[in-house]
Amino acid sequence: MNFSWVSTYWPLLAAGAVQTVLLLVISVVIGFFIAVGLALAQINGPRGLKWLARGYCTCLRGTPLLIQLWLLYYGVGSLLPLVPGLRSSFLWPVLREGFFFAAVSFTLNYAAYEAEVLRGALLAVPKGELEAARAFGMSRAQVLRRIWLPRAIRIALPTIAGEVVLQLKATPLAFTVTVMDLYAVAYKIRQDTLLVYEPLIVVTVFYVFLTLLVTRAFKVVEAQVPVRR
Repeated sequence: MNFSWVSTYWPLLAAGAVQTVLLLVISVVIGFFIAVGLALAQINGPRGLKWLARGYCTCLRGTPLLIQLWLLYYGVGSLLPLVPGLRSSFLWPVLREGFFFAAVSFTLNYAAYEAEVLRGALLAVPKGELEAARAFGMSRAQVLRRIWLPRAIRIALPTIAGEVVLQLKATPLAFTVTVMDLYAVAYKIRQDTLLVYEPLIVVTVFYVFLTLLVTRAFKVVEAQVPVRR
């Protein structure tokens, strides 16, 4: 095993790790808020909105993430330059990068999966707690904000942790749309040094470490907010 190349490529590895973490954080945080809306729409929304939310979740959960990513990057991305004035706008430096399309694709995909998790958790909250909150004079918005959603999130925490880890493992797909994430850096190192296993071992160690970090963080949160049965 030869790891002497690490001293030369560590700045590139660090930059790739930052890209990977950014993709994970952006998709999980924004996707979670979208998922809350989708879950509520499926439970309490009007019939039309309910079917739209269900259709969204079904379509994105039923198709490979790689296809969704390529449709955005090679499909929508190829049409953006045709929008008048877009190339000269301040948005173009962002919209022309593969990172933007990867972040959007990962976020929308994560939201679809997380919406189903939250939908089940919202339905699992005991109705007695919601009725008690209404009896105290809380409005529907207050019940959602103070009782229903917090309890559902506590119930879903173990599953959410698993979804975040799965999302982390999906980030190497960004490599296919020119994003220099950690896997892309490892691929470049393999091309430069002709070393096959060592760069992949470094990437594996990073992903295992980050998985342990995410798992530990969720366990700490679960310990602080235990689910009451």
